[in-house]
Amino acid sequence: MSDALSARPRPQPDEALKDPAVDRAFIGRLVREFYRRVRSDARLGPIFAGEIKDHWEPHLEKMTDFWCAVILKDGSYHGRPVPAHVKLTTVEESDFDIWLGIFRQTVADLCAPGTAAVFVERAERIARSLRLAMFFRLPAALGPDAARARSAGNA
Repeated sequence: MSDALSARPRPQPDEALKDPAVDRAFIGRLVREFYRRVRSDARLGPIFAGEIKDHWEPHLEKMTDFWCAVILKDGSYHGRPVPAHVKLTTVEESDFDIWLGIFRQTVADLCAPGTAAVFVERAERIARSLRLAMFFRLPAALGPDAARARSAGNA
């Protein structure tokens, strides 16, 4: 079995985007424009406002670090996005479609098509990962209290 697994082709790590127009300053502008749009969205705006409150600048800097790490592979982000998102109780799975729609439009407006495609592909992968972590966990992975609560709800 281990031979079969080791014989499988492994996914190659993403390479840094090589676009001279995309640097930390550009990503910072993109992040700020994206979150400006998110904040004005009827569904997502209140969710973000409830979580971030008046700490937008630190959040925007953290998201700039995150996207620099994702796009430029510069190692600037050291957070843990899955635990930060799993604890959010007001987020619904369909909110990711809204988030991705706003993100796609923002990068389409600010980036050359090839660059936008890289941002979108990575955003879709991130959204898929967060969706799985937030909405498709087995009850045992949630802990005994959550497993009991789910069982009681199905009884």
